[in-house]
Amino acid sequence: MVTATVLGSGMTALDGTVVGIALPSMGRDLHLAVSGLQWVTTGYLLTLSGFLLLGGALGDRLGRRRVFVVGAIWFAVASLLCGVAPNAGVLIAARALQGVGGALLMPESLAILQASFRERDRARAIGAWSGLGGAATAIGPFLGGVLITAVSWRLIFFINLPVAALVVWISMRHVPESLDPTVSGRLDVTGAALVTVGLGGITYALVQSPDSGWGSVPVLSTLIIGAIALTVFVLYERQTPHPMLLLSMFRSQQFTGANLETFVVYAALAGALFLLPIQLQQVDRYTPLESGIALLPLTLLLLLLSARSGALATRIGPRLQMSVGPLAIGAAFLLLARVGPNTSYLVDVLPAVVIMGLGLAALVAPLTATVLQAAPVEHAGVASAINNDVARAAGLIAVAVLPAAAGITGTSYLHPLVFSAGFHTAMVISALVTASGGVIAFALIRDPARRVRELAALPASLTHASHCALDAPPLGGRRTADDGALRQPMLTATRPADKV
Repeated sequence: MVTATVLGSGMTALDGTVVGIALPSMGRDLHLAVSGLQWVTTGYLLTLSGFLLLGGALGDRLGRRRVFVVGAIWFAVASLLCGVAPNAGVLIAARALQGVGGALLMPESLAILQASFRERDRARAIGAWSGLGGAATAIGPFLGGVLITAVSWRLIFFINLPVAALVVWISMRHVPESLDPTVSGRLDVTGAALVTVGLGGITYALVQSPDSGWGSVPVLSTLIIGAIALTVFVLYERQTPHPMLLLSMFRSQQFTGANLETFVVYAALAGALFLLPIQLQQVDRYTPLESGIALLPLTLLLLLLSARSGALATRIGPRLQMSVGPLAIGAAFLLLARVGPNTSYLVDVLPAVVIMGLGLAALVAPLTATVLQAAPVEHAGVASAINNDVARAAGLIAVAVLPAAAGITGTSYLHPLVFSAGFHTAMVISALVTASGGVIAFALIRDPARRVRELAALPASLTHASHCALDAPPLGGRRTADDGALRQPMLTATRPADKV
C-alpha cells in the first residue's frame, strides 16, 4: 500500500523537479523566452492546483483507490503527449492535462494512508510516505540529467509510463478501497471552475506583465477577471450546501497555521528550484547530468531522516521542527546566493544543498501530520487536497512572480551575467520568504501535550468535557472543527484503553 501511494504521489512530485532540470534544453530546442519556460511549469501547476480540491472530493465520494487509479492512467497519457509534443503550444497544453491527472493522484495517496492505517501505525506510514515522496522530488534533477544527457528531454516524460503501470497494478492488488460514507450531494464543479479561472487569470497577468506591461489590455483584464473569480469562489463556497473547500476547517488555528507555513515555504522552494538548474547550467556551465548530481545529497538526507523526523515529532510535538526547518532552508538559499561563474561546488553549492536537505527533512513529515491531525478524520481526502492545493498554488504564484521580481525576463537566461545577477536577488527573496514560515509555525503551531496542559489548568466548568491527550482521530466521540481537540461524553468503562 505504501509503495503504491509513494510511487503515485512521487511520480507527480518527480515530474515537477525533473522538468526543472530540462528547462534550459527545452528552451533551446523550442526557442522559448523566460515566459515560455514559466508556462511549461505554471501550465502544469495551474490545473493541478485548480482541480486538487475536486480530486479530493471525488475520492471521498467515489472511492479513493478508484480515483487514484484513474489519475495514474490519466497522468501517463498526458505524459506521452508531452513527450511527443512538436512545439511549445502543444507541450504547454499537454502539461495542463498532466496537471489534471496529478490532481487526481496527489490527494488520494495521502488519504489512502490516513484511512487505512491504525492510529499507532499512521505516523510511521506518513513519515515513510513523506520521506520517500520527498526523495522522489529530490532525485528528479539527477534522473533528469541522466535522461537528458543520454537521449533527450523528451525521455523525462516517457519514464512516467512504466511507473504509472506499476502504480495501477499494485493498487488493484493491494490497496483497499475507502471512502467517506457521510458525504452526499453534488460535486462542486462550479467551485473548481471558479478557482481555476481565478488562478489562471492572475498567473497570466503575472507572467506576461514584464513583457507587455501592467497597463496592457490583456494583462489588466485577466488580472481583474482572476481576482473577481477568486472572490466569487470564496463567497460561493460559503453558501453552497456541498462545498469542496470546507472553510470551517480554517477555524482551527493549527490547521490554518500549518497551511500558511505550507504556502510561504513551498512558494520559496518552487521559485528557487525553478531558477537553480538554469543558473547551474547557463552560468556555471554544468551539464544537465552534473547539475542533477549537484543536488543528490538532498535526496540522501531526505531518505535517511524524514521517517525519523516524523517519529520525533510524534514524541515531542511538531512545533520545534516546523519552526527550525524553514530557517535552515532559508539559510541554504542565502548560501546559494553566492553561486556564480567559476564558483566551487564543494565550497559554495554543497553546503547549501546539505543544509536545505536537513531543513526539509525536519519540516516535511511534521507539517503533513499536523495538517491531517488538525482536521476531522472523516475529511481526510479534503484536508489532504487543501494542503496539497496550498502548496501547488504557492508554487504557481512564485514561478510567475519571482523571475520578474529578480529582474529575469525575456531571453536573459541566455546571457549568463545578466541571469546570475537576477538569480542572486531571487535567492535572497526566497530566503526571507522561507524564514517567515518558521515565524508562522512558532506563533501559531502548538504541540498536543502543551494543549493538554493548558486545558487541564482551566476550571472544569469552562471545559464542559473531557479531552484526550492525543490530537488524534476520536475513540468514539467527535473532533470539533474549531480547535482540533477531542471532545467526547463521559466514559462508562475504565479499561486502560478507554482512558483519555
